[in-house]
Amino acid sequence: MRIGIDLGGSKIEAAALDEAGNALARRRMPTPAGSYEGTLAALRGLVAGIEAELGRCCTVGVGIPGAISPATGLVKNANSTWLIGRPFERDLARVLERPVRLANDANCFALSEAVDGAGRDSEVVFGVILGTGVGGGIVVGGRVLTGANAIAGEWGHNPLPNPRDGERPGPPCYCGRHGCVETFLSGPGLSRDHALAAGVQLGPAEISARALAGESAAAATLARYEERLARALGVVINILDPDVIVLGGGLSQIERLYAQVPRHWGAHIFSDRADTRLAPPLHGDASGVRGAAWLWSAEEAGA
Repeated sequence: MRIGIDLGGSKIEAAALDEAGNALARRRMPTPAGSYEGTLAALRGLVAGIEAELGRCCTVGVGIPGAISPATGLVKNANSTWLIGRPFERDLARVLERPVRLANDANCFALSEAVDGAGRDSEVVFGVILGTGVGGGIVVGGRVLTGANAIAGEWGHNPLPNPRDGERPGPPCYCGRHGCVETFLSGPGLSRDHALAAGVQLGPAEISARALAGESAAAATLARYEERLARALGVVINILDPDVIVLGGGLSQIERLYAQVPRHWGAHIFSDRADTRLAPPLHGDASGVRGAAWLWSAEEAGA
């Protein structure tokens, strides 16, 4: 039996999965934002509650909004800043009194969709997060690719490829650079682009709804977004050549992306044809906990 935990900035979700991927127990609570000790205590309480309900001990995997540095063993690149510089993996193993496995939340999303989601039976899966930020995870042969620096799949902090005149130098990014993919393709990036072009501040869902209703300004904004997403994913395909790219995050709900983006990306791919599929997630918001649970194999979980 496996417990997967999705540690988000505002909420923590935990679920126990059996060997077939069925969720037998699920819990959710607000994240103790800003409190490191409070976060550890919350995770301990969630695990204890689920195990009491099931009457058995489980393996524990956690998806975090950052990564564990291979050099120091400390958390880095975390939006939940109270985790940065902390030995979170070691401390969590201590309070739970067992080994734990941690992975970046985008890696957990990709693993979930590769194991039994939209990328099932695919050798190479690239999972994309298009939300408040832009992230990615790579799964090869059913295993997460972490990389020597624990940053494999972090395509959001590369420059937008082939920038047009109006896209240079690009918006400033919190990472200290300008023109990162994230600044164009995140939810805030989409809203910013629409405000600059149309003079009105709207969220991604409203932009999509207006485009669907035939509003020309919103349709033009989405067309720019689709072409930029195609450029950015074209580079990923050139380097990784995945069987399938699965979109996650709030912007993955914009249905027209799945038809329009592949129509554009062929111009940016070094091949006579592009057979990579672009797919919506099968598990949606549940992919975080599912992928965290799958960090342990069936044999390790005692299935």
